[in-house]
Amino acid sequence: MKLRIVHRTSYRYDADVSANYNEVHLVPRSLPTQTCLSNELVIEPHPSDFHERVDYFGNGVAFFSVQSPHRALTVTATSTVEATDRPVEGEGWSGESWEQALARFADHADTELVEARPYVLDSPLVAVGERHAEYAAPSFTPGRPVLEAVRDLTARIHADFAYRPGATTIATELDDVLDQRAGVCQDFAHVAIAAVRSMGLPARYVSGYLETSAPPGREKLTGVDASHAWFSVFAPGTGWVDFDPTNDRVPNERYVTTAWGRDYADVTPIKGIVFSSGGGHELTVAVDVVRLEA
Repeated sequence: MKLRIVHRTSYRYDADVSANYNEVHLVPRSLPTQTCLSNELVIEPHPSDFHERVDYFGNGVAFFSVQSPHRALTVTATSTVEATDRPVEGEGWSGESWEQALARFADHADTELVEARPYVLDSPLVAVGERHAEYAAPSFTPGRPVLEAVRDLTARIHADFAYRPGATTIATELDDVLDQRAGVCQDFAHVAIAAVRSMGLPARYVSGYLETSAPPGREKLTGVDASHAWFSVFAPGTGWVDFDPTNDRVPNERYVTTAWGRDYADVTPIKGIVFSSGGGHELTVAVDVVRLEA
């Protein structure tokens, strides 16, 4: 099926901005399960500098700057993605235990695992410790298949943590999320990544979108969707497998992957620096994910 994603980010500043420098991760990746058919990035005011590149993780990244005085900035990314059916939960999963997987990662001669090894290490927003290992332990019982253990962890996070927008910010520490047991998809992905890495296994952060449906009998409202986040675990013999603790599921064709990295800091949809005499701004984000064909 084809999905059209419109992601609009608007800033209103309380004083003139003389220069604005930004980096964005807003181009869906082309993968075996999805193809990005088109992508357009519209920036208002028109940027004085714009260029694109591919980052270390293989994500498409755009950089732009606006160097004329302005009090508003709007970035609109419009993409069309053709998504295919993903394997159903459990299909093709290796029966290898998590201890066996851990032993393979200790073997540095195993070239299959080279690209996955960096995702075992601490990252800017996910530094693991004893507390994360304690949370992971009930899922990683002796001899349990690695992906079965991660699936159980996903279900536990969904049950233990409340989805509560506003309970956290980008600056909220992971330990604070564990304390209050509430947050949003970004937080739940970080909790899962910390738990998996605390067991010595690689996990990465995935940013993208999820097609949602309107309540029965109601039309879907414009702009009510949002960017989404989940995580992925590498299992020897199977490869990377996605898990969504926010919705307690293995992602299907309704999910669109934009970027992946060690944590949110690597794949922030839009981040930048402004030069202004003012001190504040108003941010509005609207996302629409629309199915173009049945």
